[in-house]
Amino acid sequence: MTDLVIRALDESDAELFDALPDPLGVGRALARATHRPEWKRVALRDGKVVARAAWWGGPDDETPVNINWFDVAEGEEDAGAELLRTSPYHVEYELILPPGWRQDPVASAAGEARIRAAQAAGMTRFVERFQYRWTTGCGLPRRPGRLEFRPDPDDMVFFEALRRIHSVTLDAHALHAIAASGVDKAAQEELDFFHWCPSPREWWQLAYTPGGELVGVHIPAHNPSGPCVGFIGVVPEQRGHGYAYDLLAECTHFLARRGAEFIAGATDQGNFPMAANFTKAGHRVVQERIHFRPRPRD
Repeated sequence: MTDLVIRALDESDAELFDALPDPLGVGRALARATHRPEWKRVALRDGKVVARAAWWGGPDDETPVNINWFDVAEGEEDAGAELLRTSPYHVEYELILPPGWRQDPVASAAGEARIRAAQAAGMTRFVERFQYRWTTGCGLPRRPGRLEFRPDPDDMVFFEALRRIHSVTLDAHALHAIAASGVDKAAQEELDFFHWCPSPREWWQLAYTPGGELVGVHIPAHNPSGPCVGFIGVVPEQRGHGYAYDLLAECTHFLARRGAEFIAGATDQGNFPMAANFTKAGHRVVQERIHFRPRPRD
C-alpha cells in the first residue's frame, strides 16, 4: 500500500472534499452548515481521497467547535484514524446518522466504520443523542396554560436558575462539566452558548407558576443554521409535574410566531422524559448523533 498524504484544503482545491461517496447523506444533513475550506482535511493515497473530515464553527469563531463530517473509504479506517489523530484541533466529533441506522445494512456498515476509525484515533464514545425537527406541517403543540413566561435582563437570574437545574440534570455534557469543574462551570457554559447564538438576548425566558414560584427556563434561539430550541430546564422542586412539556410548547410557539418554518432540537437518548416531551410536542426525530470526545492532552 502506498504512502498516505494528509493535508488541509484551501479555496483552490476545495472540490477535492466532494470526491468521496456519502452513503450516510451527511452532506444533505448539513446543507445549512458552512464549512470553511481551511477547516477541511483529506487523506490521499495515489492522489485519491480515502478519508475526509470537516470541522465546523460559527461565523465569528476563530477555532472550530466540533467535527461534524468524517468519512472513510472502504478498507481505509486506519487512514481515517490518522487523519483525526494528526488534526491540530482538539474538539468533539459528532457522528451524524439517519434514524434507526443500526437496522439499515448500508448505514450500519458506514456508521460502524467511522466509529472504529474514531476510536482508533483515541476518541471515546461519550453520548448518543436524538436530533429533532419541528416544521409547520407538524402543527403547533397544545399549550397547557399553566405557567407565566417573562424575560429578565439580568444574566445572574438565569445563572442561578441554571445552577439549580444542573444540580439534578440528566444531560451528559452538563454532567461532564460538573464532574470536571463544578456546577457553576456547567451553568456558565450554558450562558456562554446562549450568548454565542446569533439571536436576541431578550428572547431568553423564565417560567413561573401563577403564584410566582420559579419553574424553569426556556431559550428560543437561532444557531448559525437556523431556529432551534436552545435550552429547556426545570428546577428540582418543580419536577414531576410535566412542566418541561409546557416550556417546550412555549418555545415552539415563540419561534413560530417569529416566522420559523422549522425548529431544530436535541436531547440525549438516555433522557427519556425529554425525548417523550419532544415527541408529544410534535418534534420528529430526523437524525441520531453519537458524540466522541478527543483523547485528553498530555
